[in-house]
Formats: sequence, C-alpha cells, structure tokens
Amino acid sequence: MIAVITADLVDSSNYSESFLDEILKNLNSEFEKLQQDYAENEIDFEIYRGDSFQGIISKYQDSLKIALRIKSLINKVKSKDQKTSSSLADVKIAIGIGTFDYKGDSIAESNGQAFQLSGRTLDEMKNDSRKIRLKTPLESLNSEFEASLFLLNAVMEKWSQASAEEVYFLLKGMKEKEIAKILNISQSAVNQRKKACGWEAISVLLKRFENVTAQSF
Repeated sequence: MIAVITADLVDSSNYSESFLDEILKNLNSEFEKLQQDYAENEIDFEIYRGDSFQGIISKYQDSLKIALRIKSLINKVKSKDQKTSSSLADVKIAIGIGTFDYKGDSIAESNGQAFQLSGRTLDEMKNDSRKIRLKTPLESLNSEFEASLFLLNAVMEKWSQASAEEVYFLLKGMKEKEIAKILNISQSAVNQRKKACGWEAISVLLKRFENVTAQSF
C-alpha cells in the first residue's frame, strides 16, 4: 500500500508568468527537501502540464502531513507586486491510499489503485470549493476523514500568508524560538500566529490520521 498525491494549482491561468515560475521553483525545491526530511520514506514527485503535480509516498501514514506542508508552502508564496496579506496562490490536493500495481519509468507511467483513487478524487474536486480530500478502499476510513478534512478545509480557508508560513515551519518540526528567529519576530508573535492558524486542531488531526491509517492496512 502507498499514498499518491495528485494536485492542481487553483486558477493558475490568472498568475503572472513570474509568479507561477516562483511557485514552481519553490515546489521543486520542496520536493527535494521532503526526500531529505523523510529519508526512510520513499518519496517522489513530478510536475506536469506546468500547473499540476503528482507524487508517490511509500509510508502512507505521512501523506496528510506532507500534503499540508505542500499546501502551506504554496499559500505562503508572495508575488512581487502583491498588495494584500491574503494568499494569492492555492492548490487542490487529492490523496489516494491503495495498491501500487505497476512502476513505470516515470510517475505518469505508473499505475495502481492509489493512482486511480487519487486521480478520480481530484477530478471530482474540479467544481468543488474544497482543497483537500482523501480516498481509500475502506469506506469507514473515507467516512471519518471526509468529515475531518471538511472541517480542516474551513480552517485553511481562513489562513493568511503569515498563517500558512507558520504552519509550514511547524510541519517541519520547528520550535517557536526557531521560527521567531527565521521570521525576525518575537516568540509571543509566533505563538499568536500558532493560535490563529488553528495549529492545535491540525496537530490532533495529523496524529489521528497517522494512527488510524497505520492500524487500517
């Protein structure tokens, strides 16, 4: 069993060429960092069509955490001519957990249940406002996280770029003092951002996801 993440940037045709280039540059860099940070987990991502990407995660228990790290990365990217603090860039992400039946020379040439579940779920999200969904072969698991991720989506919709930036560093396992130093703000300001982004609820959900998926397959 593996996890497959399939994702599309939201309304990327409205991005300036330089802004899209910046997002893709950040994504490529992040994919390399994920491979380093999850050394015991086989992770491989590819960008295709210029505004979409797909990735394989062998340790599927990490898939939600990795998906949120990618989403927060995209949400925090700033355009040079941006005048507001709300996120200009966003992404829709579908996580599929299932079998890995065929490994091709590239991710696009590979196939299996996880690929099909992820791809079909992203297609279903085309006319949906939700930014993250999960599909597995187990209906009990799907039902639980359909509701949980619906609530998570409501939390993420309220993120500013500062909130997304906070979530990104927290997902990397950084402490408040480290984040404060990187952002050149006080630790109390970091703590306030932590509350504003809904981190306590997010961390509980991530732990639940890791435990339930590990026990389910």
